[in-house]
This record gives sequence, C-alpha cells and structure tokens, in this order.
Amino acid sequence: MKLLITGGAGFIGSNFIQYILKKYPDYKIVNLDVLTYAGNLENLKDVEKNPNYRFVKGNILDILNIELDKDIDVVVNFSAETHVDRSILNGQDFIKTNVLGTYNLLEFCRERNIRFHHISTDEVFGALGPDDLPFNENTLYCPRSPYSASKAASDHLVRSYYHTYDLPITISNCSNNYGPHQFPEKLHGLFITNLLEGKKIPIYGDGLQIRDWLYVTDHCEAVDLILHQGKLGETYCVGGNTEKTNLEITKSILKNLELGEEMIEFIKDRPGHDRRYAIDITKIKNELGWEPKVSFEQGMKKTIEWYKENKDWWQKIKNGEYQNYYKKQYRDKKI
Repeated sequence: MKLLITGGAGFIGSNFIQYILKKYPDYKIVNLDVLTYAGNLENLKDVEKNPNYRFVKGNILDILNIELDKDIDVVVNFSAETHVDRSILNGQDFIKTNVLGTYNLLEFCRERNIRFHHISTDEVFGALGPDDLPFNENTLYCPRSPYSASKAASDHLVRSYYHTYDLPITISNCSNNYGPHQFPEKLHGLFITNLLEGKKIPIYGDGLQIRDWLYVTDHCEAVDLILHQGKLGETYCVGGNTEKTNLEITKSILKNLELGEEMIEFIKDRPGHDRRYAIDITKIKNELGWEPKVSFEQGMKKTIEWYKENKDWWQKIKNGEYQNYYKKQYRDKKI
C-alpha cells in the first residue's frame, strides 16, 4: 500500500508515519508538508533514509499542481492549523488550510479515485456541561472558535464528497493528543518545557477546563484500524477515556518533576474558552475493537521523559533556530 500523508512533519503526522513504517515495513509513504512553524523534519530523522519513505515540500492548497506518485492508494490528511489561540488572533490561515486545503485534497482524490481519510477534532461539537454525556458520532456540530469552525466546515466538505461523488472517505474526530514531538505551544509541551527552563506555568482562568486526553500512539493505532477495517462513509470518535482539568494536568507535571505549586501562574482566560470536552468511544470499540492502551500516568511519564531527553529539539524551536535553518536550506536549494 502507498499512503500520501499530508502534514506528516507535524506532531501527530510524524508519529503516524513512524508507526506505519514500523508496523508495515513493505508500505510506502509520501509525506507532503509545507513546513509551517509547527512542521519539523527532525521529527522524522529515524525514517528519512528508509527507502519506503519520501518527503515532498508542498502546500495542500497547491496539491493539484504538485507532481506526486501516480499509484497512491490512500490520502491521510493531518494538515491543519490547530491552535485555538492563534485562530482567535488571526483566523485567515485556518480558513485557507483547513477549509480550502481540504477542498483541494478532495478534488485531488476525486480526480484519481483515491480513498481519503480526514483527521478532525472533538472541538467541532462545541462544549459540554458538567453533567452532559460525552460527544459521539451523532452529536450535532456547534463549533465555538475560528479553529473549530474551520474544522467543522472541512468535515462537512468531506462528507459531501462521499454523498455527491461516491468518494471513499472516512473521518475520525479525536480528543486532545499529547506525547513526543508535540510543538511546545500546546499545554503539555509548553508546561513541561517552561518548567525545565525554570519558568512558571501560565494557566488560563481557574484551570478547571476539562479535556479528554489521548496519548498519540493510541491515536495512531486507531487511525490504522480505521484505514484497514473502517466502513467507508463513516465517522469514528477517538478518545482517551481520560477526562482531566488543566489544573490536574499541571499538578501531575509538577509532581513528576518534583516541583511545587508556586510555579503556577494564573492568567486571564481566553475568549470563548470551552469548559469541557469528552469523547464516547463506544462505536470504534465495538466495531473495530479499539480502545486506548496507554494510561494517563504512563503517558505523562513517557512525555515528560521525552522532553527531558530531547532538550535540543524543543530549545531549537523555542529559539526559532529550526525554522531559520530550513528556510536557508530551501533558499540554497539543498533540500
């Protein structure tokens, strides 16, 4: 099988590429990534010499004009602008990448009759009250930020291509991921790296916002199962069965690093901050036999250890060295 992975230099995409090449050594992967601020080829150093892996620098907005392999079987779309805070400051890039980019990928697949799997988020469903049942595949969409609205629009586009053009598609809506290679603007990466630098942790509002947390390799396994066993035209909700407040996550990180709560700094809450997300995984568990394997405690220890052992990786990102290096490499046509 040959897969085109879009956004494969990012956090989840790079973990998925490594997962697939390890599990299916005869599969071939083409990784298409434009290398925005969150795309990092260092995430894929372990596979860059693998003969079944090829990197192509390119934007999904231009995919119809990019020369790619003719024998692609599946497109897995990890490409997305994902950070809610950035979408609040400027939503334009989110509309371009998440909506127009997905449209162009769908057209690419329609022209070649290629199966398309779309990675989405639980944030398209809106927010839950403290006693509300978790989101499931039948939950009505109610996005509450420019980011989640752009992902909701892309989900609807994907489904429309299934019903209108019979394009073979599947969609997965996942909860919050964490683990190795996560860009250090997201909660785990930011908090851990701040503490390793001796800086305080900034917590929005009272820190009691609840999220369901999913370790990234569990997510990779779920997508793998959907690709191989999922029913075309269907959506699968993928969650970690781990609802935690931001404050609980913070205290867990502090405990693992043997630091006190004086390292917490409460800051003004962001506009429209959703209070709670949670995912019901009944469908994917019953139909595909998937459920998360990595417990919250195991995942936290693995994540913290990875950041401790890979200071060069995140320090380059925080200092802007990675982006400057690759800009020069492309300018000098070395990549």
